[in-house]
Amino acid sequence: MGIMRVNATVRNPTDLARAWEGAFLVDTGAIDCVVPRHRLEAIGLTPMDSRVYGLADGSEIRMDITFGVIEFMDGRTAKDIVMVDDESAEPLLGVTVLESLGIEIDARNEQLTKLPSTRMRGLGPAFNLFPT
Repeated sequence: MGIMRVNATVRNPTDLARAWEGAFLVDTGAIDCVVPRHRLEAIGLTPMDSRVYGLADGSEIRMDITFGVIEFMDGRTAKDIVMVDDESAEPLLGVTVLESLGIEIDARNEQLTKLPSTRMRGLGPAFNLFPT
């Protein structure tokens, strides 16, 4: 698969009018999204915690995290963890936000596709969300 980028918006969950829009690299190796610190600070988001992430080379790195509302693909939105990275970081969309919105990667056509429904893994046909 080649490099895939999508336009996405990160919004401050406490003030949705405060937002930053940019081109995000779709990264199937990343769990969470990544946004440069100055972009997040400009919309009023500051680190709330930190988390240790494993890198592809086996090393670990501690990253500051916050929460943002991620919007892309015709206005689909999800609240997600956003890693706060340095100023030169490329914005990334991780797999958590993709899966939570029912979006999968079509590697053959190098595009994102909307699933007809969001997957609920591990739930059998007998599981009923709305029992009568």
